[in-house]
Amino acid sequence: MALSDADVQKQIKHMMAFIEQEANEKAEEIDAKAEEEFNIEKGRLVQMQRVKIMEFYEKKEKQVEQQKKIQNSNLLNQARMKVLQAREDHIKSILEECRQRLGEVTKNPVKYRKVMEGLMVQSLCQLLEPAVTLRCRQVDVKLVKDLTPQVITTYKQLTKKDCKITVDEQNFLGSDVSGGIEFLSPNNRIKVTNTLESRLEMMSTQMMPEIRTTLFGSNPNRKFMD
Repeated sequence: MALSDADVQKQIKHMMAFIEQEANEKAEEIDAKAEEEFNIEKGRLVQMQRVKIMEFYEKKEKQVEQQKKIQNSNLLNQARMKVLQAREDHIKSILEECRQRLGEVTKNPVKYRKVMEGLMVQSLCQLLEPAVTLRCRQVDVKLVKDLTPQVITTYKQLTKKDCKITVDEQNFLGSDVSGGIEFLSPNNRIKVTNTLESRLEMMSTQMMPEIRTTLFGSNPNRKFMD
């Protein structure tokens, strides 16, 4: 039986409604899937940026911590250097005071005479020359001349050798020398300086570890003692 126009129109509308519903459902499905993919991508991007930000600030924190350690280390080293410099200055001041007090040795004639005798004998034993020239302060010329015979006798007893000592009365030790003598071999080839200043310098160098320990206590971190 043929359909009337009204029935045809009704079926067409029904089919169009069905197609439209299918289209709407498909569109909603696409929208939902797109929303889901969007949220997933957004979450991925947000997480990636969060990780980057965390890494950035973690790196910054490490840099700040490292800078703080370097700064603390520099401050500690500066403080140590100041302490070491203060110690060295203190030792220098003590040695300078000792140098200034060397002249007091010469104020005791008996003590200074014995010191000069020992310095002369020691110098002869260092040179081991048959003839030497002696230089001293101008004020000590008489003293060294008086000591020469005894010094030569002691030298002979120690070395079984003879020696002639000539006192240089033209060239004297400088005004900055507190006392002591210089011996020169023939032709001035070898010189032995045995002034009070040179003895103080030698002894202070040899005894520097003991001086430091006495003044500042022992240092457990010190590897070398000179």
